[in-house]
Amino acid sequence: MTSGDGRRVLVVEDDATLAEVVGVYLGRAGYAVVHTADGAEALELAPDADLVVLDLMLPGMDGREVCRRLRAAGTVPVIMLTALGSSADRVLGLELGADDYVTKPFSPRELVLRVDAVLRRTGPRAAPAPILDGDLAVDVVARTARREGAELRLTAREFDLLVFLLRHPGQVFTRDELLRRVWGWSVGGHATVTSHVRHLREKVEARPSRPDRLVTVWGVGYRWERPSA
Repeated sequence: MTSGDGRRVLVVEDDATLAEVVGVYLGRAGYAVVHTADGAEALELAPDADLVVLDLMLPGMDGREVCRRLRAAGTVPVIMLTALGSSADRVLGLELGADDYVTKPFSPRELVLRVDAVLRRTGPRAAPAPILDGDLAVDVVARTARREGAELRLTAREFDLLVFLLRHPGQVFTRDELLRRVWGWSVGGHATVTSHVRHLREKVEARPSRPDRLVTVWGVGYRWERPSA
């Protein structure tokens, strides 16, 4: 078993090359990695993460403000990344509520070890309750989904897509947004999203050719509809 065991790490970093390297190392360690370069989007993604790796120097909303808001909203662990190496900067990061602080340049392997250590120290988060949606029952911890009591055979990415949509009913997401928030990709891959939506419909819809759950919003993207009462 790898150290990550499928836990989700949100990497908030505007240096695309560094974010890619960090993602590769965390992925090899067994973590599921989602990346964003935007502080506001990080706040939207953080509730689904087990830990946040947060760059201090972000454009727009910087890492300090993101960390403040994360701490006000919950207890997800935060490891700060910064090119600022003074003790005052380190103290500031910890005062804002960061659980650890890594100064650039750093070894990606060291960061993985820091992630491991913080997650061991902070302990497991409370297990989320199963998600119920009409005849669908999804156990996020066991990564199982059932429809009318029968287990659905979903790929790992189909399951991630289903859980994400179930957690955001009624919201419309473009393919680009789904790529960032489910796949952790920043570019390309529209055909991948379309294919996964089609396959997921075949498993969760009574009539896949006329979906009433995972619906298309023409010219925009997709939306998950709750069953009518």
